[in-house]
Amino acid sequence: MKTIAAVLSCLLALAPAAVAAQAIKNPDTFVYATIGDPASLAPVWSYDTASHNIISNVYEYLLAYKGSGLKIADLMPMIADKVPSKANGLVSADGLTYRFPIRKGVKFHDGTILTPEDARYSILRFLLVDRDGGPASLLLEPILGANSTRKDGKLDGAIVDRAFKAVTLDGGVLVIKLAKPFAPFLTILANFGAMSSKDFCVKNGQWDGQAATLVKFNNPMRESMIPNDKANGTGPFKLERFDKANKQTLLARHDGYWRAPAKLRQVVIKVVDDFNTRKLMLQAGDADAVYGPQMYFPQLQGVPGAEVIDGLQNLERSSTLMFTFKMNPTANQNIGSGKLDGQGVPPDFFSDKDIRKAFAYSVDYDGYIKDILRGKGRRTSGVIPSSLPGGSNPKPQFSLDPKKAEAHFRKAWGGQVWEKGFKVSFVFNSGSAPAQTIAQMIKKNVEALNPKFKLDLRMIQWSTYLEQTQANKIPMFLAAWQADYPDAHNFAFPIVHSEGYYAGKQSYKNAKVDALIEEASTTLDEAKRASLYKQMQNLVDEDVPHVMLAEGVRYRAQRTWVKGFVFRPTFPDMPYGGYYYDLYKDSK
Repeated sequence: MKTIAAVLSCLLALAPAAVAAQAIKNPDTFVYATIGDPASLAPVWSYDTASHNIISNVYEYLLAYKGSGLKIADLMPMIADKVPSKANGLVSADGLTYRFPIRKGVKFHDGTILTPEDARYSILRFLLVDRDGGPASLLLEPILGANSTRKDGKLDGAIVDRAFKAVTLDGGVLVIKLAKPFAPFLTILANFGAMSSKDFCVKNGQWDGQAATLVKFNNPMRESMIPNDKANGTGPFKLERFDKANKQTLLARHDGYWRAPAKLRQVVIKVVDDFNTRKLMLQAGDADAVYGPQMYFPQLQGVPGAEVIDGLQNLERSSTLMFTFKMNPTANQNIGSGKLDGQGVPPDFFSDKDIRKAFAYSVDYDGYIKDILRGKGRRTSGVIPSSLPGGSNPKPQFSLDPKKAEAHFRKAWGGQVWEKGFKVSFVFNSGSAPAQTIAQMIKKNVEALNPKFKLDLRMIQWSTYLEQTQANKIPMFLAAWQADYPDAHNFAFPIVHSEGYYAGKQSYKNAKVDALIEEASTTLDEAKRASLYKQMQNLVDEDVPHVMLAEGVRYRAQRTWVKGFVFRPTFPDMPYGGYYYDLYKDSK
């Protein structure tokens, strides 16, 4: 790989200057080459960046952020024609009732007009369809004071009744009543609760909006959602074609868009796993922007006719090694024999804290920062970013230490791990060179400790990776969390609360951690809130459900003819893909 990259770099350096000044290819089409295939284009089901990036260009929300804003003051109206506040009378004095006047004349892509009932249906459907590991809890918590619509695995009728009372219409106004004050509520509505056509959904086999029929649609499988080749939003682009065979999605301009139509006529999102291919596409002008992790920055920096925008910092927790405490053994090739016999691992292999600590001491953190983040990173610790109230950046717990790793391996499972050895898979998504490099680093360091230790590195496509993590079939996996909304709760809950996105996948549960997170979410005093999060973090540090590797800045590589890019920190797949409505092409 290094040799090929070096040869390509030399060829690029010798390319004629005329390449940089070539005529704009496909001047009204934007091509983005990336690595992640979308899991689902259903807004109530999707909770990954590859899917959500497409959704957020096809569908719209009640509100949106202006430019790079992150505060409530930076919100602007979208499907709602005003941002509710106490000042304009659309938020009640007790902070529990929000009124959203619905914009008139907004057209769906099929030409029908969005109605207030569509807005009410969209919020109710987002709340109540509620698939395991999905995004519904983002609104369930503030509106209903719950994290799930189910009790003991069954739909809770009381929750459904409360939802219908909490989300109502008053003429052309959508009224939402919260169960408790929740300061970041409006910021959630800038990224979730996409407006859908009730008629379109029902005609495509989805929930009809009646409480009596909901049980058939609650916690659905992906296959029961509207297929990825169908969508009907109000956004600036409409779904033209979902081409699974050729791994690309085509979006076409929505000429009936309620704002001015987009400058671009078409957007093409291509899944191209090989980095060198993506780079050559950028060089040739066949791609207008490409995904490229930090380790490839130097190669993209010199591409003629392209530019690199560096130093972009998303609000996120990146590069985290997660451990699954209780794996699903059914047809699970990742755990071998399923026993601690040297040919596999038991499903609860990582429930032993010494195993988790042993792996934590087997990571070359400094090497990761130097080689993968090209020195533009730092060690980090703590669930909540230091830039947010309640966040902190305490001293990292672990370092590369083979002696400590060996000591913990010898203690694990009463000494059986060291005596019998193990074989387990480290699974990562295809096209992610950083993930592959990290996996190789850990494999080398762990296997050097004992010849009976075997890590099997397996690469699978992104949608399959999501399916297997959701099904608790991946023993250890690399994860990142980009903020859904800019608040500490959006990190604490999904990462370490037992009903959160990642902790749920890991089967990690600490009742004290859950209680502290829940208390902090309703605490308005920032000093007290910070104290609660500190207590929570101390407990998490003791449990070691995951290991934070490092965090770094990001960059965007695009052709110089691409204009209008705006860095939006919480927008999905930012800064690589982005909000295509902002973009256009110009040689000047």
